[in-house]
Amino acid sequence: MGIFALFGVILVLVVIAVIAATHLIEVCQPNEVLVFAGEKKAPGYTIVHSGRKIRNPLFHRVDRLDVTNMVIDLHVTNAYSKGGIPLSVKGVANVKVGSRSPLIDNAVERFLGMTRQQIIQIAKETLEGNLRGVLATLTPEEVNDDRIKFAQSLSEEAEHDLTRIGLELDTLNIQHVSDDQGYLDSIGRQQSATLLMESRIAEALNRAEASVLDAENQQKRATAKVNAQMEIAKAEAERRVIDAQTRGEAMVAEERARVGAMVAKARANLDVQRARLEQVKRQLAADLIQPAQARKSELEAQAKANAASFIEDGKANVVALRELIDTWNSAGDSARPIFLLQQFDTILDSMLSTVQEIKIDKITVIDSQMQEVDRHGTAPMKAASGSEQIKQTLGMDLPRMLQGLAAMQESK
Repeated sequence: MGIFALFGVILVLVVIAVIAATHLIEVCQPNEVLVFAGEKKAPGYTIVHSGRKIRNPLFHRVDRLDVTNMVIDLHVTNAYSKGGIPLSVKGVANVKVGSRSPLIDNAVERFLGMTRQQIIQIAKETLEGNLRGVLATLTPEEVNDDRIKFAQSLSEEAEHDLTRIGLELDTLNIQHVSDDQGYLDSIGRQQSATLLMESRIAEALNRAEASVLDAENQQKRATAKVNAQMEIAKAEAERRVIDAQTRGEAMVAEERARVGAMVAKARANLDVQRARLEQVKRQLAADLIQPAQARKSELEAQAKANAASFIEDGKANVVALRELIDTWNSAGDSARPIFLLQQFDTILDSMLSTVQEIKIDKITVIDSQMQEVDRHGTAPMKAASGSEQIKQTLGMDLPRMLQGLAAMQESK
């Protein structure tokens, strides 16, 4: 029994501890901030933006401040613009409580303990007051024509006041601007008329530009057509030129090939003729030149031998002549008859050689200066003249001796 009682006490204590912890631990959600009041240090509270914190039930008081977005509808009527024209403006703003210092500090001081509707009302009144202040600085035309600028000016004006009370302006849009006196309508009609006039002017300008563009396009098309025709003609001319060049090159190539073939044939024939010439040269060298060279060598050797023999004979004749001259000189006046007697056989043989085929009946001596020539020619006359001179010089009767020799030949 005692053990069960002990377990029961422990279980009760655990339950109490869990319940106490559950109530003492404060968890801060992402869309809120917790304000722990009762701190010893200034300013006397602690702000928790997220997470959790243990609350001391004896000293701490915890308040929650919602920081989610608040949509505020703005509606201002009879707000005088610059120039004294009353305007009515409708807009919408998105406002929230700032979660960072110094906005959260200002919001804790002003809105802690208030409901969300109360905070929205304060923000709405602040923004409407700022809206009236901004309208007083702008003309109806400026408000109506440039609403983005109007909203931007309103945001800048309201931001300072909202920051002081701890609020943050996310967006601000102007939805509608109107007036009860029809001023904006007249402005709208004037603008409509201006726009209509501008649109008609723009349309006329567009038509004129379209006409000009059409004319330019027609001109461009015509120019392009002419250029295309020129390009076609140019291409055709170039094609013809290229075709002619190609044909010319083909003809030149054909002619070159033909000439090359002829040149090759001529060169081949030339090679053949060269080979034949070489063969003929070799044949001539074998048939004529070499025998001729051999004959030449033989003749040269023979000529050299004959020349040597002739030279030797000449030398011998020179020696003999010198001896004859010496003998002639030593013989004195009788040298002439002695010389003639020594040469008589030679003279006689020479004379007989010229007249051995002639039958001589009678020899008549004729002067050697006569120009008359008989029917036997000049040789007999010269022979007769010579025999007469021998007879007068040597005292030998050559005709008689010749008759005797002829008789001897006939008898033989």
